[in-house]
Amino acid sequence: MSLTKQSVEIFNRCIADYHTKNNVDSPIQNPYKEGTIENILYLKNWIDTVQWHLEDLIRDPQIDPKDALLLKRRIDKSNQDRTDLVEQIDTWFLSKYKDVKISENATINTETPAWAIDRLSILQLKIYHMKEEATRAEASPEHREKCKQKLDVLLIQNEDLSSAIEALIEDIANGKKYMKIYKQMKMYNDPSTNPILYNKK
Repeated sequence: MSLTKQSVEIFNRCIADYHTKNNVDSPIQNPYKEGTIENILYLKNWIDTVQWHLEDLIRDPQIDPKDALLLKRRIDKSNQDRTDLVEQIDTWFLSKYKDVKISENATINTETPAWAIDRLSILQLKIYHMKEEATRAEASPEHREKCKQKLDVLLIQNEDLSSAIEALIEDIANGKKYMKIYKQMKMYNDPSTNPILYNKK
């Protein structure tokens, strides 16, 4: 089984697991062995899925400002956790292909395999929720049809992104592409680089 197909299966299992309770505070029940790529992919999608619903919650026009601030802080932490997981997945790729002889004409891609897989994870969430909207009984026929058309596009995008990721991985395995990990270095999370934080000292 290709890595993208395996990833999509894991992501969809995770999304289904989350929606058994559909609660952002539900504890994760990762079914895969710790230290495996499967475990990391499941955790990655769990973070994405919880954050998807946090983003819904914070857009409630009636939300209490104090609750909104707490949610914003939680989303910020989730974004950092997501970035850390992506870098962990890329580290796995680097280790997997460390012995590949890189061609003299090899080029670097605009994004690493893990950042592409990050997009694949989020795409599964878009598909899941657009499918919900396309079949929501109480919605108008116009709404359902519009969402069905969007769902069709997302499904095509899923095929295209999956094949592009597989092509990238194959090129890395054959030495036609090489990869580097550039740490995100988000300055606003660091008390030593965010002037709002270091000027408070």
